Amino acid sequence: MPHWNAFSYAFGPVVAFLGIGAMVLMLRWAFKSGQSVIARPAKVGTPSDYGILVPIASPPTYIEGEVLRRTLVDAGIRANLATTTEGPRVLVWPADVEQARSVLRRGVAS
Repeated sequence: MPHWNAFSYAFGPVVAFLGIGAMVLMLRWAFKSGQSVIARPAKVGTPSDYGILVPIASPPTYIEGEVLRRTLVDAGIRANLATTTEGPRVLVWPADVEQARSVLRRGVAS
């Protein structure tokens, strides 16, 4: 049987306090505000809040906007659908504006 010295009584509580301290530090890091790794919900903005993207269509519903966006994507045009404060908007890059408008005119005429 090994001999225990006076420090053996302090060893258990010191290890326990170090473990609890490590857990406290880890939990403080995990629950720190303002540094979340989870994306926040998208903020709704005005049609001009989307940088250089140009709004080319203002559909009455989000579903109709998605149909217009898919029509443009099928024609090879990069398009986005954004929910704005004024309703849904179909947005394209400035270089694609004329081509997108002609594709949408053809789609409406069909």
